[in-house]
Amino acid sequence: MTIRVLLADDQVLIRSGFAALIGSAEDLVVVGEAGDGATAVDLARSLRPDVVLMDVRMPGTDGLSATRQITADPDLGDVRVVVLTTFEADEIVLDALRAGASGFLGKSVEPEELLEAVRVVAGGDALLSPRATRSLIARFLAAPEDAAPRAGAVPVSLAGLTDREREMVAQAALGLSNDEIAAQQFLSPLTVKTHLNRAMSKLDARDRAQLVVLAYQSGLVRVGDTGAP
Repeated sequence: MTIRVLLADDQVLIRSGFAALIGSAEDLVVVGEAGDGATAVDLARSLRPDVVLMDVRMPGTDGLSATRQITADPDLGDVRVVVLTTFEADEIVLDALRAGASGFLGKSVEPEELLEAVRVVAGGDALLSPRATRSLIARFLAAPEDAAPRAGAVPVSLAGLTDREREMVAQAALGLSNDEIAAQQFLSPLTVKTHLNRAMSKLDARDRAQLVVLAYQSGLVRVGDTGAP
């Protein structure tokens, strides 16, 4: 299956470079280009790409605002956004995640890493650059200590999940891959993926990135955790 990509960047040379790179991959194709956020939103609605590569700093509607509009549109539920920026500042990473981005990469990323990022996000997984680590997400998104649920209590926002689903969500939030979770739980990676997909459906989460956010915000996992709660 060919992955359809929309490019959003106000610099023509950068768009051209990304377009050439993506065009070199047999499984990827550029379906549109936008020079500002408003155009990116319009093209996302008309073209329905699988992935949008979204620059943060653009004239008019910036990339984060455009990302919020795309991820908030129920008709674009299958569209994933990867935020690209020159500045991997903590605040930008946080804003990108809260805006609903499925991935975050610096523009200095290696070509093969960018192509793989598109594939990973199109497959429903979250993608963060090495500098946007799990500890960063935890530090900014963890629930306040006094708002954390009591030991053994089920966080209200996750109450609809089964025990196994909550366990899978917690391990995913701690940075474990499906293969790593499967090894710990003596399950197949496909079974793990099924549990996580069910959890995403119940929580109305677009992808794994939102599961991570919800896991920390609900108190299911906390700063400093290194294993399943």
